[in-house]
Amino acid sequence: MLTALEQLEAAAAVMNLDPAALEILRNPLRELHLSFPVRMDDGSTKVFRGFRVQHNDARGPCKGGIRFHPLETIDTVRALAIWMTLKTALLDLPLGGGKGGVICDPKTMSPGELERVSRAYIRQAASFLGPEKDVPAPDVYTSPQIMAWMADEYSVLQGHYTPGVITGKPPAIGGSAGRSDATARGGIYCVRQAAALLGIELSGATAAIQGYGNAGSSAHKLASGILGMQVVAVSDSKGCIHHPEGLDHEALAAWKKHTGSVRGFPGSTAISNDELLGLDLAVLFPAALESVLTADNAPAVKSRIIAELANGPTTLEADTILHQRGVHIIPDLLCNAGGVTVSWLEMVQNASGYYWKEEEVHARLEERMTGAFHAVHSAALSYKTSSRTAASILAIGRVAEAMKLRGWY
Repeated sequence: MLTALEQLEAAAAVMNLDPAALEILRNPLRELHLSFPVRMDDGSTKVFRGFRVQHNDARGPCKGGIRFHPLETIDTVRALAIWMTLKTALLDLPLGGGKGGVICDPKTMSPGELERVSRAYIRQAASFLGPEKDVPAPDVYTSPQIMAWMADEYSVLQGHYTPGVITGKPPAIGGSAGRSDATARGGIYCVRQAAALLGIELSGATAAIQGYGNAGSSAHKLASGILGMQVVAVSDSKGCIHHPEGLDHEALAAWKKHTGSVRGFPGSTAISNDELLGLDLAVLFPAALESVLTADNAPAVKSRIIAELANGPTTLEADTILHQRGVHIIPDLLCNAGGVTVSWLEMVQNASGYYWKEEEVHARLEERMTGAFHAVHSAALSYKTSSRTAASILAIGRVAEAMKLRGWY
């Protein structure tokens, strides 16, 4: 939460934001704290805790993922909701920012337990949600299947199918083509623009991915397939591996599916997380959780470009160090906005009942991401500031304008 507020205040100072607007943005409009019982497979009943935060809906219904994580906190959810408000505004989507989470460890739960937790969460939060109120999506340790259960539970409560309440659903029940890799794909489109700006030839250049979940694994596939890059190191929660000649995506994905981790992949060498972050690379993709790059390890980073597929992976102190060293950071507000952009496209398709082919979704995503990338770059030059602050300035300006027009201050 502190990092998100610091980002808000840093951008507000540069743009001379009205203090009333800043005070509104500092505080979520609404918060929901939940406790719900779930019958476990062994017959016992466990009470789970969850949250849903609606930060700001001045520009449209709130939008944001639901995380299942054993260390989830309300402060993390608040910060993520702030970032979603700014992210949707930066991409000029008619949405606001929200976020949700459940304190649980999905790695220790059966599919049946995950379904019961998903449905129980929606039963408790249903009055808070809806296509015109707040639309959740997948996030850390949640999946299209979990979104399907949630959408079904909400529809049962409404008495009719309401696909627009949840995005990131499987295509068979109203999900959008191109949604599964949208977060990584949007980041790849930004990397291509950054490399052109810096005069970096990406074909054959090296990359590393810190965090090998859906976004990280998709980034590996797309960096190799679209950009021709060599991904030489990756990590997940159980270990980091390195291969100087590059790691094959299909073989590594199959290994992780079989073993549960990238650790021990044949031909690779185990390295530490700090060693991964310090590799000499063209592009580093932080794709895990918050505060990975800090003032302690930022001086050792040798990457030319940092593409933030995770939310909040760089502290403000680290951002300052990296910016001063000339590292080009594609900030999270921009870099990982492909997910919410295609989620918005899914909402549009659900509302109209007409669904686009994957190629059209990709084209619409690329247009949005490329336009936002150059808008951020222009703002950074104009304000003589970092790309992170520039992205926040653009986003805050749009939200503040909507709040003022609506008479909020």
